[in-house]
Amino acid sequence: MEQNHSTLLNFEKLHNTRDLGGMKNADGKTIVPGKLIRSGHLARLPESDISKLSELVGTIVDFRTEDEQNENPDVILPGVSYHTFLIVDSDSAGISREQGAMKELVKRVIDKPADTKKYMCDLYRSMAESDVISARYGDFIRLLLEDSEKAVLWHCTAGKDRAGIASVIVEELLGVPREDIIADYLKTSEYLVDDVNGLVAFIKKMVARDFAIDDATATTSLKYLFSTEKDYIECFYRALEERFGNVGNYIRSGLGLSAGEVETFREKFLQS
Repeated sequence: MEQNHSTLLNFEKLHNTRDLGGMKNADGKTIVPGKLIRSGHLARLPESDISKLSELVGTIVDFRTEDEQNENPDVILPGVSYHTFLIVDSDSAGISREQGAMKELVKRVIDKPADTKKYMCDLYRSMAESDVISARYGDFIRLLLEDSEKAVLWHCTAGKDRAGIASVIVEELLGVPREDIIADYLKTSEYLVDDVNGLVAFIKKMVARDFAIDDATATTSLKYLFSTEKDYIECFYRALEERFGNVGNYIRSGLGLSAGEVETFREKFLQS
C-alpha cells in the first residue's frame, strides 16, 4: 500500500525537517511541494544546513516561548521574514522546553510512566480547547495565505507537538485523510529516535546524581515525554470534537477561518 506522508529533507543536523508536498488528499489532489515545511528549532546549525535553508525558505514561523528562543535562538537567514506565535506558555514543560521547567517536570514524572502519558494527553487536550491557542493557529494559517515565493517553515523545539499540531491543521484544511494525518504525526518518533535516545540517556545520568531511579521505568517515562504517541493526537481530536463537534466547526469557530479563506488555502497549496 502506497504511503502518504510528508517527505524528510536531507539536512546534516535537522533530523525532523519535512516537506508536506506530495501528500494526497481524499480527492486525489496533492499538496504542492516546496511550500510547506515543518521542523524543529534552527539553533547552532552547520553551514551546509544554513545554505540549504536559505535556498528553500522565505518565511520562518517560531511557535516557541520567549525563554526557549533566548536559550536556543534560531539562525538568522538574510532575506527571510521571521514570525512568532506563542502556542503554550512557559509553564507547559514537556511541550515547551525551558530548562528550569523541564528539570522540575522530569523529577515529578521520571518514575511514573502512566502519569507522564496523562500529562502529555492533557497538554494536547488544552491545545484543542483553548480559545487563545486556536486563534493563534488561525493567525498562522492566515500568514500561510500571504504571497510567498519560497517555502514557509514552521517549528517549535523538537518539531513534534506545537509544530505537529500546526501540521495536523494544515493537512486537515487540505483534506488529507485522518489516518494519514495521524501516521504522519507519528513519523516524528521515527526520525528523532537517535536524538530522543541520546536525550533520555543524558537526563537519566543527570537525575541519578540526586536520587535512585529504575532504569527501565525512567526510560519509558522519558520516551513518553519526548516522543510522539498515538494517544496524544487522539486526545487532541477527541477534545476538538467534544468542544466543536467536528473539524469543520473547529476551522470556522476555533480557527476563525471563513469559507473563502479555506477555499483560497486549498487553491494555493493543492494541485491535481
